Amino acid sequence: MERHIARYTLEGVEDAEVSVHPFTTEDALGLNLTRFRRGDCDDVVLIVHGLTSSSDMFIMPEHHNLVSFLLDNGFADVWTVDFRMSCRFPYDTETHRYTLDDIAHYDHPAALRELRRHVGDRRVHVIAHCLGSVSFSMSLFGGAVEGITSLVSNSVSLTPRVPAWSRWKLAFGPPMSEYVLGLSFLDPRFGDAPPLTRGWMLSRLVSLFHGECDVRACHMESFMWGSGRPAMYVHDNLEPVTHERIADLLGPSGLHYFRHVRKMVRAGRAVKYDRADPRHRALPDDYLANAAAITTPVLFLTGDQNHVFPQANIVCYETLNKVAPGRHELEILDGYGHFDPFTGKNVHVDVFPKIVDFLKRSAA
Repeated sequence: MERHIARYTLEGVEDAEVSVHPFTTEDALGLNLTRFRRGDCDDVVLIVHGLTSSSDMFIMPEHHNLVSFLLDNGFADVWTVDFRMSCRFPYDTETHRYTLDDIAHYDHPAALRELRRHVGDRRVHVIAHCLGSVSFSMSLFGGAVEGITSLVSNSVSLTPRVPAWSRWKLAFGPPMSEYVLGLSFLDPRFGDAPPLTRGWMLSRLVSLFHGECDVRACHMESFMWGSGRPAMYVHDNLEPVTHERIADLLGPSGLHYFRHVRKMVRAGRAVKYDRADPRHRALPDDYLANAAAITTPVLFLTGDQNHVFPQANIVCYETLNKVAPGRHELEILDGYGHFDPFTGKNVHVDVFPKIVDFLKRSAA
């Protein structure tokens, strides 16, 4: 396929000073923050991607992206983070046993320390997506980070819910892939693998059940995540070029995170993966245990066509509203799914104004 938009391009953000800020976690991984700055601002925004994606989903040149929208609407200092789940790094395609506890304990606190080194004690707002939202919420509600003025959580937070088909995949997918197929990660680009290799054959098999479009990477994303045709987004919400380059925006994914998600789904809430792990002794076994004491307001977003974590953020909002009435907010996005609230062609009209309104009210 001919590439129309360069991978890892920064061309989607104009008229901003761009700088990259590497940092290291306590468990010795090198990660990156990218800063987009137009001037001094009392309110700094940090944006967090999800599993298989990266900061690229917030700076896409084919539409009015989130970073540009924030810069255009008074937030002149915007940061994106690429943590260990980012497809810009090799970590997720290596054989590993990382959990969401690792991210909550190591990645987000380290990112905020580096950010604070540059911005001082200014107000910091966080916008987070998918398992980036889950892990950041775990950091916040688990006490690993503090001083957050507001949080916007898209799709899922501390009460993961998945469709029945996804429950089956969470239970049987990792062992079948790792021990039967011999694949330690899944890649939406398996369709471009050499013919008759395991990845190529898996992609062809998956495509037999997805006749909704002719993009094999789109079929693989539905297989990897959620339940639907497609599972991750509503096709009509994406620009054609976005749909064609979906494997650039949603890369390969390791499978061990799925085991932690399954444990949370079975528990009905965010819980520690291994209570006996001494590294995470400071984290709570139940991340909702101290929810009433966390004063950071959260805007929960979810599309009404969300087939990856349906109802998850509705349940989380209702759960937190019981212990802290009136502190948090819920916005159901009509006609949107899981991924398209940030990557759709009309999000600058349908979604981003709701986010900016919440940020400004939280800063007042």
